[in-house]
Amino acid sequence: MARERKPVHKVQMTVGKRNIIQQLLQKYDIETAEDIQDALRDLLGGTIKEMMEAELDDHLGYGKSEHSDSDDYRNGYKSKRINSSYGSMDIDVP
Repeated sequence: MARERKPVHKVQMTVGKRNIIQQLLQKYDIETAEDIQDALRDLLGGTIKEMMEAELDDHLGYGKSEHSDSDDYRNGYKSKRINSSYGSMDIDVP
């Protein structure tokens, strides 16, 4: 049985993507492939945390700094280690 090949992702560069890449190169001082992995791990962890914050905002019906009469409330963060293809990372889960 022949093994099914995954389609190759074709990268299309836009001016916006170029600007983001330039900002990342400056912010993370990227010089090696390992530097790229570290930057991607940091960005992935930050993205996951922001998504969880947005999910909690939606669930509670109010934002992080807003007051509410609801019985549900925010009570801090819990540290959690997650594993990805970029390696393990610790994030603060709201």
